[in-house]
Amino acid sequence: MTTDESAARPLVYAHRGSSGAFAEHTRAAYLQAIADGADGVECDVHLTRDQHVVLLHDATLDRTSDGTGQVADRTLDELRPLDFSSWKGARIPDAYGARSEQFLTLPELLDILRAAGRGIGLAIELKHPSPYQLGLEDRVLEVLRAEGWDPTTSMLENISVSFMSFSPDSVRHLLKSVPAGAVCQLVDDVIVADIREELGLGALTGGALANVMKAAQAEGERILDAAAAGIAGPGIGYVRAHAGTIQRWLGSGLRFRVWTVDDEDDVEKCRELGIHEITTNWPAQVLSQLMANSRPLR
Repeated sequence: MTTDESAARPLVYAHRGSSGAFAEHTRAAYLQAIADGADGVECDVHLTRDQHVVLLHDATLDRTSDGTGQVADRTLDELRPLDFSSWKGARIPDAYGARSEQFLTLPELLDILRAAGRGIGLAIELKHPSPYQLGLEDRVLEVLRAEGWDPTTSMLENISVSFMSFSPDSVRHLLKSVPAGAVCQLVDDVIVADIREELGLGALTGGALANVMKAAQAEGERILDAAAAGIAGPGIGYVRAHAGTIQRWLGSGLRFRVWTVDDEDDVEKCRELGIHEITTNWPAQVLSQLMANSRPLR
């Protein structure tokens, strides 16, 4: 590593906005991320029944709203009245909008980022399994094109757009329309007990789902071994557990986007490894740690 490289810092992406401070994926979380100085923001997307691209991590409404049921079963008009912010228990400043303005579509997030007054990254995660299968990717790209996105550069005015998914099928589909340097294959270890607990599944169903996820992980690793996608997206736990694989991928020239990095020791580990992008719930704190004698690693 050269002297200049050692002085560089990873870019900092706000995970679902500054979601440590405000409810994830809300207007307040993204406005706070911009105020925090985040180099970019991350979002997860699903499709509504009437084909609007909305910002939510879960396929269901139960965890992050006062609604219930599947996102895909609701129209946008049915989602608008729901409360997506109060569960966090954080008071939203008046400047960040009313409670009724916190739920966002992808075009609304683009408007927020356009108004940032500087260059900013947007990492869009395509969530699978989706009842619309790869129609999710097609619809997201259609919406972006309508907003002025340039597929050859993956730029939309001041916004540098990238795409990511745990699904190898999604990544391969995106690569047909998007430059490899703007496509991220996400990877993480599959732990059966965690899957069963998170989804409330029995031993048999949880084990079957874990086998499907392990097969997808192995295929995702093969995509990165071949450098078919330009960005590797391991979780910080994967980085800790697979040092040899990480070094091999770094040596092959892949760009790295590591998530979700909130611990100071993990931030320092990413810096030492030469990781290009850190995704965190607390962008202001991570930036503060990284800023000393550093410049962004572009």
